[in-house]
Order: sequence, then structure tokens, then C-alpha cells
Amino acid sequence: MKFGKEFSAQLVHEWEDAYMDYEALKKILKAISHFKRLEKSPTLAETSRRGIKRRPSLYRAFSGLTSICKISPRIKAEDEVILVNAMRSEEDGQEGRYHTTFLIPSEQYAGHSDDHLFFEKLDDEFNKVLNFYKKKVTDVLTEAQDLNKQMEALIALRIKVENPYIRASIHGLDVANDAGREQMEAISEVEMSAESSMHSERQDEDDEEKQIDEKVKKFRPASIDVLNRVKMNMDPHTPVSTIKAILPSSNPALSFSKVELKKAEQRIIHAFVEFHHKLRMLKRYSFLNLLAFSKILKKYDKTTSRNTSKSYMHMVDKSDLGTNDARYRINYAFIFGFKQGTEMSYRDVLLLGSGLAVLMFGGFLANLNMEMDPETQSYEALAELVPLAILIFLFLIIFCPFNIIYRSSRIFLIGCAFHSLATPFYKVILPDFFLADQVTSQVQALRNLEFYICYYGWGDFKKRSNSCQSSDVYKTFTYIVAIVPYWIRFLQSIRRLVEEKDRMHAYNGLKYFSTIVSVALRTTFDLNKSTTLRILAAVTSGVATIANTYWDMVIDWGLLRRDSKNRWLRDKLLVPHKSVYFVAMVLNAILRLAWLQTVVGVTELPFLHGKALVAIIASMEIIRRGIWNFFRLENEHLNNVGNYRAFKSVPLPFNYDDEDKSL
Repeated sequence: MKFGKEFSAQLVHEWEDAYMDYEALKKILKAISHFKRLEKSPTLAETSRRGIKRRPSLYRAFSGLTSICKISPRIKAEDEVILVNAMRSEEDGQEGRYHTTFLIPSEQYAGHSDDHLFFEKLDDEFNKVLNFYKKKVTDVLTEAQDLNKQMEALIALRIKVENPYIRASIHGLDVANDAGREQMEAISEVEMSAESSMHSERQDEDDEEKQIDEKVKKFRPASIDVLNRVKMNMDPHTPVSTIKAILPSSNPALSFSKVELKKAEQRIIHAFVEFHHKLRMLKRYSFLNLLAFSKILKKYDKTTSRNTSKSYMHMVDKSDLGTNDARYRINYAFIFGFKQGTEMSYRDVLLLGSGLAVLMFGGFLANLNMEMDPETQSYEALAELVPLAILIFLFLIIFCPFNIIYRSSRIFLIGCAFHSLATPFYKVILPDFFLADQVTSQVQALRNLEFYICYYGWGDFKKRSNSCQSSDVYKTFTYIVAIVPYWIRFLQSIRRLVEEKDRMHAYNGLKYFSTIVSVALRTTFDLNKSTTLRILAAVTSGVATIANTYWDMVIDWGLLRRDSKNRWLRDKLLVPHKSVYFVAMVLNAILRLAWLQTVVGVTELPFLHGKALVAIIASMEIIRRGIWNFFRLENEHLNNVGNYRAFKSVPLPFNYDDEDKSL
């Protein structure tokens, strides 16, 4: 595999714009190579030497940048082709941008404007990569300090929990007897033992002894007094924590219990695992960019027969970047927050989908065979139980406690479903509302589940008759089943509005409320035909369709941007063919008009049974949702790329008081 493809395959896609633009530099090298081939012609070479005259210039002026610092390696003067300079800023005196200049006479590179363009582009790319890397390193160092403070609080909490001789008061902590002090001193003595042996060997060196004493004090373990300044973090992720966060009387103070200690340890472990993941990704970012700079410079030296890579790579290695250890691909595992190694690949999804399709088709053939076979025609009730058996089998698979059939994915699905049902009490995250969006397209499937409960629960399958439609309870649940999915999304929008204070969630809530009204009126019209209900259902459904279609294309997909470089789309696209996006928008708008079948009153066609028509329309909505899923995740991925989000935020167990945050 060529390095360019390997480079694009291994980069962190959320940081794609922060990597070196390897392909752009390769294009400049191709232009240089093309000029070299043309230069072999004597006529063209003579024309180039006579037609282009330039004054030699070694340096360029940069506004706001002074104090040039040479950082080229020590090589022979006759071998030096370029000089790399670190420009210092007048404001803080820190090294800012790096700039490369040619040291060879101008007549030797007359007409080679692409050489200058190459190094200008190379400098820009290196400065971009270096600045991004510095920013991420600063963030990591800040997080390391926070984790260090969390560890101090955890150690103090463990000492407090495991030592029964230390008691806590409401407003502070005090030591009941010398047992607590002895334990703290014992820990200190263990860490000071190595330093004390050094004191015995250097008794005559008083100055060094004082320095060692100061270092020992710095590394002394944190006192349990730190617990006076910390509280347990209560992120509103569960119903209990949500209620505690709302009630003003709730007190998140430490209770010094083993349960509390265990929860804190689990959070700390999770935080350190994620922190280690960040370090690995940052190291990978550094390594790939270093390798890319080395590769492109070697290509330049090979093309121009010069020796520039040694000088430039010396500068790269001395920088912060070197002193630390095109496929349509969306990082869906990160978007949904799957644990590493537990996400299903497209092969797994295809296998599971194909298996379920075979199961359904097998059940259909079994039922049909029992109806047609003279030997089994007398077992009509048994034949009616085949669909129920398939449904029970599916539920058994979903709730199977054994580690088979993608157990981690099943648990993840059950958790998201439970969070959606208990929406007001759980923090809303992307997997939860994404699943709720899927359920809004499965209203007909939920109605079929309602019919199963009625048909098999009330014993109609024995008589092969359907009396559900005449039941008022069944009609009531028809409303509930149709409205609940949209009601869940409405509540999720309200919850996010309260937490994030973003008015877009209010608009999203209004959109779902309009959908609830239209669905309720369409269901009412379906049960009780009247002209008034037909008009109301048509008007409300039209308003809801316009609002939902606009939200799909503009908000969820991020398209229809008039000022975008891709007219009426968006700046960044993962699919190279722009027509795909326009076709998807047209299909989404058309398939959203499936409700017209209910309002117009088309219940069946001459060549199609009514139930088959309902199944086709329900399948069209599922297809529309599949199209929506692809472009929704694409937009979410590009949002992560735009904000360079490649890590999950991990809640920490302890929260320091405001006056202690500066420590």
C-alpha cells in the first residue's frame, strides 16, 4: 500500500483537518517533476534563464514576528540548501512560526517558483500541525493535573473509610486519636526512605540536603484534610441523581462509606483508561505526521536531486512535535459511545439482518405449509401460533443473559430503550434520542405488537377471528402506541432545553408537538370518518411534514447551505457524488408524504390487499429512516471533525470547592 493511502487510513478522522495535507504537497512535487522534464529541452532551458531574472533574497518580512533563531543542523556549508528559522513573537518572545529560506544563488533556481511554493506550503502545514499538537498537549497536561487532584482525594477517602479511628464532623474532619496520624506518617516514611538513605551518604553536603528535604515535602501524600474541600459529583444521569440535583436540601457531601469509595474508584479507573486512550491517539498523531514530513521531503530530494530533508527534519525533531513519545468511513463507534472492541461491524449487522430475514421467511413458509397440507389443516390454532413463537424467540434473544449473540450490543440496546422510556429522569445523550427517532418510524410495528397482544391474549387465534377493532380499550391503546414515540422525543427535547439552554431544542420540541397533534388527528380520522376530521388531519399533517422535512435537511443533515462552497449542500461531504445528496433530499420529502394515504382514504388497491398496502407504506417509512440515518451520522461525524472531538468526556468522582480550584 502506498504511503498516501496508508496515511489517510490510519489518521484520527475527527482530527483530519489538523493533519499534514500530504496530497497537496504531492501535487506540487508533480509540478516540480514536470518542470524538470521540460527543463531537459535546451530551447526551454535557455528561455527560462533569459526570461526570468530575480534578485537573491534570503529572508522575508513577517509582520509582528522578529528575533529569528537558526535551528538548522550542523552540516557542511556546501551541502546546505535551505535554512529553517524559528520566528519569535514580539508579544511573548515564544517561538511562533517556522520559515524556510533557500541558501543557493537565485540563478540556480530561476524559474523554479514551485520550489518556493513547496516549502511555503510545507511550512504552513508544519505550523498548523505543531500548533494543534501544542494545544492538545496543553489540554492533556491540564487533565493530568485534575486527575492528580482526584487521586489525592481518593487516597484520603480510602484512608478515612478503611481506618475506623478517624471520625468526621459535619463541618470538617478531625483526628480522634494518634492512629490516623500514625498511618499517614507511616505512608510518608515509606516514600521518604529512599531519600533518607541519600542523607546518610551526604552528611557533609548541607545545601543538597536542604533541597532533598524540600522535594520530600512536595511528594508527601495528601492529608485527609483535603476531604474538607471536596464533594461527590452528582451528574444527573439517573433518576435518583436527577431528583437530588433538583432538590435544594440534597447534600452531596461525602459519607465515607465503602459503597461511595467503590464508586469513586470505578470512576477514577474509567477516567484513567480514557486518559490513556487520549495519550495513545496523541502519540499516533505525532508519529504519523513525523513520518509524513519525512516521506514528502525524501520525495522532494529525489525529485530535485538536493539534500533538504536532513536540515528540515532536524528542525522537526527538535520541535515539540518530535520531542514527545479516502474512504467513506464514519466513526460511529465513537459517536454512539460503544466500548472499544464491542461494536458490531457491517458484517455482523449484515449477518444478523440476514438471519432474522431467514427466520421470518421460514416462519411464513411453515405457516403456509400447515395451511395447505391436508394432514395439518385440522391444527388451525397451532398454525396461528407460528408468528407468536417467532416473536417470543426474538424477545428471548434480546433478553438472553448469556454471552452469546452480541451480548454487549443487546445490553446497550436495552439500556438505551430504558433511558428513553424514563426520559425525564435520565440525561439525554445521542444513542438515546437516536433510538427514539428510530421508534417514531416503527409506529406500524408497534401497532402490530398491540394487535398480537389482543389477538393472542384474548384467545381470538383459536377461533381465527378478529374482535379487537370493536374494543374501546384497543382503540385507546391505538392512540397511545401512535403518540408515545413522539412524546418521548418531545420530553427529550425539553430535558435538553433545561440542561443546555439551547433554544434549538425548544424548536425541536415544537416540531414533535405538531407531529403529536397530526398523528392524533389522523388516528381519530382513521377510526371515525368525517369531513371535519379529514380537513384537520390534512392541515396539521401538512404543517408537521413541512417542519419535519425542513429539520431533516437543514438541521439533522446540515444541507441547503446557500453560502457553502458546494452549492445548496455543505462545505464538507463524505460522498464524492453531489447528486446523491440531492436525490436523498427529494426521496426524503416524497416518502414523508405517506400520510396522504390515510387522509385521502386509499385503504386498498384493485391489485393489492389493504394489509399489503399498509405493509408497503410502513416499509417506505423504514427506507426513509435508513436514508436519514446515514446522512444524520455523517453530519454528526463532520461536527466532531469540525470541533476536533475525538474523546469521550468522563465524569470524575470528586468536585473541589471553588476556593480550591486554583490549587
